[in-house]
Amino acid sequence: MSAPPTASAAKLPVPAAVRNPLQKALARMGLVRDIDLALHLPLRYEDETRIVRLAEAHEGQTVQIEATVTASEVTFRPRRQLLVTLDDGSDTCTLRFFSFYPSLQKALQVGARVRVRGELKGGFLGWTMVHPSTHPTHAQLPTALTPVYPSVAAVPQAYLRKAVLGGLARADLSESVTSAAWPLPHTALAWSLRAALEFLHQPTPEVALATLEDHSHPAWQRLKLEELLAQQTSQLQSRREREALRAPVLRALPRGVRDRLLGALPFALTLAQQRVCREIGHDLALAAPMHRLLQGDVGSGKTVVAALAAAICMDTGRQCALMAPTEILAEQHFRKLIAWLEPLGITTAWLTGSQKATERRQMLALVASGEAALVVGTHAMIQDRVQFANLALAVIDEQHRFGVAQRLALRDKMAEPGLEPHLLMMTATPIPRTLAMSYYADLEVSTIDELPPGRTPIVTKLVNALRRDEVVQRVRAQLAQGRQVYWVCPLIEESETLDLRDATEAHEALCAALPGVLVGLLHSRMPVAQKKAVMAQFVQGQMAVLVCTTVIEVGVDVPNASLMVVEHAERFGLSQLHQLRGRVGRGSAASACVLLYSTGDAARLGEAARARLKAMVETSDGFEIARRDLDIRGPGEFLGARQSGAALLRFADLATDAQLLAWARQAAPVLLDQHPELARQHVARWLGSKTEYLKA
Repeated sequence: MSAPPTASAAKLPVPAAVRNPLQKALARMGLVRDIDLALHLPLRYEDETRIVRLAEAHEGQTVQIEATVTASEVTFRPRRQLLVTLDDGSDTCTLRFFSFYPSLQKALQVGARVRVRGELKGGFLGWTMVHPSTHPTHAQLPTALTPVYPSVAAVPQAYLRKAVLGGLARADLSESVTSAAWPLPHTALAWSLRAALEFLHQPTPEVALATLEDHSHPAWQRLKLEELLAQQTSQLQSRREREALRAPVLRALPRGVRDRLLGALPFALTLAQQRVCREIGHDLALAAPMHRLLQGDVGSGKTVVAALAAAICMDTGRQCALMAPTEILAEQHFRKLIAWLEPLGITTAWLTGSQKATERRQMLALVASGEAALVVGTHAMIQDRVQFANLALAVIDEQHRFGVAQRLALRDKMAEPGLEPHLLMMTATPIPRTLAMSYYADLEVSTIDELPPGRTPIVTKLVNALRRDEVVQRVRAQLAQGRQVYWVCPLIEESETLDLRDATEAHEALCAALPGVLVGLLHSRMPVAQKKAVMAQFVQGQMAVLVCTTVIEVGVDVPNASLMVVEHAERFGLSQLHQLRGRVGRGSAASACVLLYSTGDAARLGEAARARLKAMVETSDGFEIARRDLDIRGPGEFLGARQSGAALLRFADLATDAQLLAWARQAAPVLLDQHPELARQHVARWLGSKTEYLKA
C-alpha cells in the first residue's frame, strides 16, 4: 500500500503558482503532478455499496445501515455527548458523538431517515456505534469500494478523492514496455497501467479484500512491475552515465607504496581480502570512475583493504581521502593508518570539526600542497575551505550514515577539470542479495566473507534486567582475569516518558558496585578532548570498565575487552546491536555479549524487539543478521541515508517480489537500448527527481 507522507515529503517546496491552501497541502505531501496523484494509492477501503440489516449484523463488524431516528438528545453524563437512537425495522442501534456540530444534530433529529456506517459494538443496552459516518438516504449507493487515502489533517478525504480521480483522468499513462518489447509476466498480462490504477482507486465490491491488502491482486502486480522497471532502468542509466565519465588511471608500481605496505603488515591477508583487493585494483586501473561498495562483517579487515587501495593511489603521486561519520571512528582509522604508512614515508593529514585553528591551518596547507598523500577525517573535509591538490580516490566508511549531499560534496573535491575521483564506500552492515539487485544495482559490490584467523566466537546471552546483580558479578569475574568490559546505555539523560537508566546513572551504580576499579564514562555530549582522554585510557588498558552510549558502535578496537553488556537492548536496532557486539571478541580471550531487556517477561516485548533479540542470540553471521534486519525493518529504514528518507520503491516488496525484480532486471536494458525516449519518460513518471539519490 502507499506509504503515509514522510517527514521529507512534508518539506517539499510548494510551486509559486499554487495559492489554494488545499493545493498547498497537497504539494507538501508531494502531490504536485497529475501522475503523483494517480500514484497516490489508498491505505484501505470502506464498503459503502450495500445496506446491512441490524438483525443480520455481527459484533465488531463495520456495516452500513439505513434507519429512522427515534430519539436524539444531548446528555452531559459522564461527558457532553450526542445520543441518537435508530430503528431499521429489524433492531435498534444507539449512536454516540462526543464531538459534533449543530448541523449534525439537525440532520439526526427525530423522524429523519439516515444512512450511517461504523463499527457495531454489542452490550447490555444493545447495538452501539461511536462516531459513525453519516450520509443522506437520497444519495445513490456507490458501485465501487470507497478509498481511504494517506493524508494530513489539512486535507479532507472527500477533497483528496476528487483530486486523485482528477489527476488519474489527466495523467499520461501510456505504456512504456509492451509484450512486443519484452514479454510481461503472466500475472500482469491482462492489465494495462491505466486499468490497474483505475481499479485500485475504485475496486469493485466483489473483489477479495485480502488480495488488495497483501498486494497480490494482478492490478497490484502490474503496478509493482512498472515501478521495479523504472527503478532498474534508472540504476542502469546511472551506471552507464558514470561509465562514460573519465577518472585518473591508478596502477600500483613495482616495489611502490602498495608493495612496501604489503611487506610491512604484521599479518597476512585472508583469501577474501586478497580477492577484493584484486577487484578494487582492476577498477582503479580503468579510465572510468570506480563506484564500488566494500561490505564485510564487523572485524573482517576492511580498513587494510582501504589502505592498500589508497597506496595504489599514492603510487601515482595522487591523493586519497577517507571520510568517517564520527570523530572517534576517524581517529581510530587515523592512528591505524599512520602506524602502517608513516614508516613508509607517507604524510597523512587529519581534519575534524573540533581542531584548533592553528592545527587546522597546518593540515589545510598539507592538503592543498599535495604533501599529504592521505587525508583522514569527518565531514569537515568537505567544507569549502578544504582544497585538495590532486584527489583521485575517495573512501567513505559507514557510507549509510552520510547524506547524499555529503557524499557528492567529497566527490566534487576533484581539482582536475573533466575528471571524477574513484569512489570506494565501505559498510559493516552487509547488503542482502535482494537489496544488492535493486537499490544497489548501480554499484559494484565487493564482499569480505571471511574473518581473520584468531577471532574468538562471541557468546550472546539474553538476560532479564531484574538479574542485573548477576551480570555485575560476571563483570567482576572478567576484571579478575585482567579483562576489560563495555557497558552500553541507550540514553544520555533521564527521560520522563521512557523508564530507562541513563549512562550517568549506570556509571554511578557501577562505581559503587566495583570499588577500586576505574570506571569511565563516554557519551556524545562530552567535550571532544574529554572523549579522547577517556577513550585513550580504555584503549591503553588503564581503564577497566567503559560505560558509554553508542559512540563506540564502530571503529573501536580493544582486543583485551571480552565482555559487553547492553542496557535496554530492546531499544536498539538489530544492525546496531550486531555492530556493538563486534567490539568484543577481537582478541584471543573467550568473549560474551549480554543483552539486558527491561520488561519483567520477554513475552511482553514488542514483536519487532523480540525478533531482533532472537536473531542476536541465534546467529553471529552478519549476512544473516542483515537479512533478518531487512525483514524486520523493510528497505526504507535499512538503507538509511542513501535515499535521504525518500524510498525509491513505494509499492514493490523485495521479500515477495523477487520474480518481478528479476523480470525488471532483464527488461531494463531492452527498454533503454531499443526505446530510449520511452525509458526517459518512464523513469521521470515514477521517480521524478529521486534519480539524484542514485548518484552518490
